[in-house]
Amino acid sequence: MEGSQLHSQGKLYIVGIGPGGAGHMTGRAVAAISESEYVLGNSTYMQQVKHLLGGKKAMPSGMGDEVERAKRAVGLASSHIVSLVSGGDANVYGMAGIVFEVAAGIDVDIEVVPGVTALSAASALLGAPLVTDFAVISLSDLLTPWEKIVKRLECAASSDFVIAIYNPKSRGRSTHFAGAVEIIRKYRAGTVPVGIVKNATRDGETAIVTTLDRVLEHSDVVDMSTTIIIGNSESMMHGSRIVTPRGYRNKYEY
Repeated sequence: MEGSQLHSQGKLYIVGIGPGGAGHMTGRAVAAISESEYVLGNSTYMQQVKHLLGGKKAMPSGMGDEVERAKRAVGLASSHIVSLVSGGDANVYGMAGIVFEVAAGIDVDIEVVPGVTALSAASALLGAPLVTDFAVISLSDLLTPWEKIVKRLECAASSDFVIAIYNPKSRGRSTHFAGAVEIIRKYRAGTVPVGIVKNATRDGETAIVTTLDRVLEHSDVVDMSTTIIIGNSESMMHGSRIVTPRGYRNKYEY
């Protein structure tokens, strides 16, 4: 790490393992996990890398254990090569932030390994909905007050950003998605295209293209494994795909 002297013999990789399909994990992610003695992560993500865990000390844990998981990884990395796996990219609602927080003041070598996000995977399945400015908002209020989420939705919708929604609905949080749709409908026509992608690149992958007026008809497929992409005022449907023009027609003839 530039500007610091690292003396520990261990190393901590914070590894973005991609959206779930093995073919969408980067070569660097595979190499980091393969090099490691210990691999830690949420049980779901550990299952996704189980083919890489042979001969390693695997330490799965559950949702809500993020702080303890980060502390354990930092502690082990003082003298071992450790991978802490995170779904998608570790900097997008992932483990990178909490690791650096708990590692503050501790002499440990940390490398963040980027990964393909669920949003990138969902966008690819839907066509080209994200080629202009967009905002990504999580509807989970476990760490962010709902009032702040509402403000972010209002700002993004009123500014005509394409809006990507993570964590739209869970068993204990069933109304936030409908509430978010109602906020966005204040600023968008009901005909604006919306993409719903569940389990991108994984078993049970589902991609639905609908409109803002009809998106709630598909609430049965919306859960924590779902990414929603809501187009802006210029987004359009091309058959079963969503395309958001970047503006080339304003400058070029084709």
